[in-house]
Amino acid sequence: MRRNIKITAAVASAAALALGLSACGTDSDPASSKSEGGAKADTSKALVVAASPTPHADILNFVKKNLAEKEGLKLEVKEFTDYVLPNTATQSGQVDANFFQHKPYLDDFNEKNKTTIVPVVNVHLEPLGLYSKKLKDLKDIKSGQTIAIPNDTTNGGRALQLLAENGLITLKDGVGSAAKLSDISDKKGLEFKELEAATVPRALNDVDAAVINGNYALEAKLSPAKDSLALEKAEGNPYANFLAVKDGNEKDPRVEKLAKLLNSDEVKKFIEDTYQGSIVASFGAPA
Repeated sequence: MRRNIKITAAVASAAALALGLSACGTDSDPASSKSEGGAKADTSKALVVAASPTPHADILNFVKKNLAEKEGLKLEVKEFTDYVLPNTATQSGQVDANFFQHKPYLDDFNEKNKTTIVPVVNVHLEPLGLYSKKLKDLKDIKSGQTIAIPNDTTNGGRALQLLAENGLITLKDGVGSAAKLSDISDKKGLEFKELEAATVPRALNDVDAAVINGNYALEAKLSPAKDSLALEKAEGNPYANFLAVKDGNEKDPRVEKLAKLLNSDEVKKFIEDTYQGSIVASFGAPA
C-alpha cells in the first residue's frame, strides 16, 4: 500500500498553521541541525516533501523504497494536485520541501505571494504538449476551433510559445515566455480557453485541442512522446523541475541527502525506463 498522503486544498489550509508550529527542532534537541537561515531541523524526523502525483511523487517513492534507507534518510511524500499549495505549505512549514515546479513558475509565484522558496537541485523536464481527441495532426487545426491553455502566467506563456513555434499563431516581436493572449498579433481564427493547468486534460472533450503540462498529461494516460500533436524541445529548455525548500533550509542534512539521491544514476535510469522519453532527466543545479 502506498503511504502517501493526498491533501485537498481545504485540509491543507486548515492544517498549515498547526503543523507549521512543529516543523523546526528546538535548541535543546540534540538531533537538530542548524540550517543556513538559522532555523533548526530535527534530522531524526522524516523529511516531508510535497509533490504532484505524477511523476514527482513516483520518483520520490522510488527513492524512498530503494535508496533512502541506505543514506539514513526517512522520507515522507505528500501528494498535492494543484500548483499553489505545495509552495504555501513549504513556506508555512507544513512540509519541509516540495518537488513539482520549474524556475519561471517559482519566480512568478514568489513575486506575487511574497514567499521565499528557493530551488535546490534540478531533477527532470516535462515537455509541454498539444493534444487532441478530435484531431490527428497539426494541419487539422483550422480557423474557428478552440484550444485550451493553462491560465497561470508561466505555463500559459509556454503554451503560446509552443503554438507560435508550430505556426498556429503569431506573437508580437520580442514577447518571451510570459506571453499573454493579448500578445498574439495573429490568432489565425483560433479561439482560446484559459483553465487551471490541472483541469486542462478534462477539457479535451470540450475543445478541439489543448496544451497540457507533462505531469498532467501522464496522469490523464497520455504519452507526450506518442500522443502529442506538438511537443516542446528538451534541448535548452529552461523549465526543468526541481526540489525546492524555504530559503535558509538548503543545508538541512536531510535535504542534502535527498538532493544527492534525486541526482543519482539510479533515479536517472528509473526516469528513462519508466517514462520512455516523455520525462527527461535534467540533472544539475538550477540557474
